Amino acid sequence: MEPGPCSRPAEPGHCVSGPAGAGSAFPESPLSVAGAEPGNRPGTVAAVLPAGGCGERMGVRTPKQFCRVLERPLISYTLQAMERVCWIKDIVVTVTGENMEAMRSIIQRYGHKRISLAEAGATRHRSIFNGLKALAEDQPDCKLTKPEVVIIHDAVRPFVEEDILLRVVLAAKEHGAAGAIRPLVSTVISPSADGHLDHSLDRAKHRASEMPQAFLFDVIYEAYQQCSDFDLEFGTECLQLALKYCHRKAKLVEGPPALWKVTYKQDLCAAEAMIKEKISQEICVVMNTKDEESVGHLLEEALRKELNCMKITSTVMDHIGGDIRNFIEQCYSFICVNVVSPDSQETRKLLRILEESSLPLLYPVVVVLVHCFDFTSVPLAQKMESLVWIRGLAKEVKERNILLSGLLLNYSQDCKLMWSPWKPVCKTPNTQDSISTSECLRSKIQVTADAGEDVEKEEHSSIVGGIAGLYNLSGNPSGGSSENWT
Repeated sequence: MEPGPCSRPAEPGHCVSGPAGAGSAFPESPLSVAGAEPGNRPGTVAAVLPAGGCGERMGVRTPKQFCRVLERPLISYTLQAMERVCWIKDIVVTVTGENMEAMRSIIQRYGHKRISLAEAGATRHRSIFNGLKALAEDQPDCKLTKPEVVIIHDAVRPFVEEDILLRVVLAAKEHGAAGAIRPLVSTVISPSADGHLDHSLDRAKHRASEMPQAFLFDVIYEAYQQCSDFDLEFGTECLQLALKYCHRKAKLVEGPPALWKVTYKQDLCAAEAMIKEKISQEICVVMNTKDEESVGHLLEEALRKELNCMKITSTVMDHIGGDIRNFIEQCYSFICVNVVSPDSQETRKLLRILEESSLPLLYPVVVVLVHCFDFTSVPLAQKMESLVWIRGLAKEVKERNILLSGLLLNYSQDCKLMWSPWKPVCKTPNTQDSISTSECLRSKIQVTADAGEDVEKEEHSSIVGGIAGLYNLSGNPSGGSSENWT
């Protein structure tokens, strides 16, 4: 069903936040709605996102909500943040008529659910009013259900989390209106008509009004119905309308720093940096054995030691995919360890699971294939020939936003006999010196990071976020027992 004014998807849509953080780089709040007391549950909730601005302050032709961050429109991140909150039933986005088709394309391209579109007005307040009308039962041909509480949020604030959404909704249920606030960063002054200082405000006594805001639907809808043309044309504060026309004093809720609004060009760079940081917080090591002394487990331990600022997880992939599906919704970087077989079936199985999850539609996914062979028994060139399929596969999946690279490690019989959880050694083919496995693995992972540099040179900027964790390894490579393909 094609989204349009006052329309909703036929299906309620996949709840991206089912388990904590599912399908999103931004983890779900620890607050649990399901376990909340009856009086502390949000009730029926919808959201209105005004997205009709032209981005005048950003100084670009493309409206800022449609500007791309990591090759994806900014508004898509905001929609995902709202979608992952299961108790938000409907999300109404108001866009201008000229951008309606572009918005529909974004919804379809990135698989957004529970989204309805309404036409934006000439001003912010008129756009919000149109969004509220799409939810009001008194409007003809409206197919949406009127909510008890409605959230109003900016389309260019992509980092909103469930914690603050729940707090403003619960406050709105009690007080009729509520909004997030933040401390003032700069002192606010009032100039005189001739351009001189008239007076300044005490920064400690004032706050910056932020989004999200929430209202009992009947309160804010009535306020907009009574709103003067002057307020509709020049006003910007929804909480003020609830106070002015419905005599509801909004409850002010202290919000987190991440509520900032993308307004200027440099904000796009800041947003990109935040997204890269968030999607680089976890690496999942995928292996084909539960043996605690296997290469995969040793690699996991080395990564835990080196990347202590990141979360390192591991899973064993069986013939049907196993526990890997549980990690896909919360991780964007994978290291797949294969000790003996050069067969591509396991790799293709992992890539197929990733593609079926639709995760690469939302963020770039990094997959590093680690193949371990005994170089002393079979020449390196022969092993390389058995792995040439990786190069073609890397080009193929790159088109689907999966960034694949391969790493070939020496795994001799001597290594296998001498490796142990604490004092294993590894012999590289270029030297007879024995080095600790952690040092050896550091060398190999550093080469994997070098593979990322090759991709970066191709100006595929999204690789930087997904593989950033691998760049955190310090020290120089201590051996050359590896080959990589990108």
